[in-house]
Amino acid sequence: MKSAIIHDHFAQDGGAERVARALLSLFPESPVFTIVHDKKIFDDENFNQNVKTSFIQKIPLGVRKYQWFLSIMPTATESYNLNDYNLLISSSSIFSKGIITPPNATHICYCHTPPRFLWTDCHNYLKELKQNFFIKKFIPFFLTNLRMWDKLAAERVDYFIANSLEVQKRIKKYYNRESIVIHPPVETSKFRISESIGDYFLAGGRMVGYKRFDLIVKAFNRLNIPLKIFGGGPLLKILKSSARPNIQFLGKISEENKIKIFSRCRAFLNPQFEDFGITAIEAMASGRPVIAYRSGGALETVVEGKTGTFFEEQTWEDLADKILRFDNKNYNPAEIKKHAEQFDISVFNEKILEFVGSIYPDTNKSIS
Repeated sequence: MKSAIIHDHFAQDGGAERVARALLSLFPESPVFTIVHDKKIFDDENFNQNVKTSFIQKIPLGVRKYQWFLSIMPTATESYNLNDYNLLISSSSIFSKGIITPPNATHICYCHTPPRFLWTDCHNYLKELKQNFFIKKFIPFFLTNLRMWDKLAAERVDYFIANSLEVQKRIKKYYNRESIVIHPPVETSKFRISESIGDYFLAGGRMVGYKRFDLIVKAFNRLNIPLKIFGGGPLLKILKSSARPNIQFLGKISEENKIKIFSRCRAFLNPQFEDFGITAIEAMASGRPVIAYRSGGALETVVEGKTGTFFEEQTWEDLADKILRFDNKNYNPAEIKKHAEQFDISVFNEKILEFVGSIYPDTNKSIS
């Protein structure tokens, strides 16, 4: 059995990219096909050697401004020559599920979500888009065509794996396809419980609109309680300009520092409607409770009163009220960490190999 892995793009390093690399660790002889690959972000030479890029990689600004080439990304994805492979595993938020597969190949798609900007969040996407008047008027017509391509691309998949029950529901709703759920891999073993807890709350991730960091900043501006936020993104400058001195922006931090600040926070804040939520699992792997908006993937990972708590309305007022009533002494760090371990990368590996083995019984069960 010859296998290949297909991923949308390696232009940022997030949860989807972790899944793609975990798949490569299970099938280490597989090439990885992707639209563009920014080697400045991924400094692993062994990984970089496995990556095969589309023609967009060679276009001037194709990597640095890859978003400009959205309209030709379906063509780029369909251009991969996959005739030498009979097992194709795509890690897809949008494009990679649209590969053209040879007749003798099986295509398994690990779906992070049907693309938000086409289906669940298209109106907010258009509202937040920073383009001139004429471009904003044209884009809805382009999105209609891309939405039709996305639906047709989903029909090419033989088997869908959803990263959460929330995504499983969306796959059924928008693609009318069945799927199984295998949660994304989290390296829970590298996080640790601290003997001492600091006085700060913690939030982090990519600073884009749907993550709702604006709610956190507004709440803590009024509470005047210490807050640390790690990560970067297009909204970082706006958020920093509106924050009071009790809010500290850490920027991009090392894994070592992330482990440290996770372990000592009073609680981790998850105010967004998330597909799954890897950072919340990392916080729980550190023995820290999570305060989450009651929606999406958080409903699968946070247990009320045991590993965290929920706020009901996605407003800064409701979040602030929950924080005022929150007492981290009511939670047992060891129990929280034990709960997080069910999402460990070892569980992901076992379930992926089991699923592939149900299709190809001769699959090597050892993990490389």
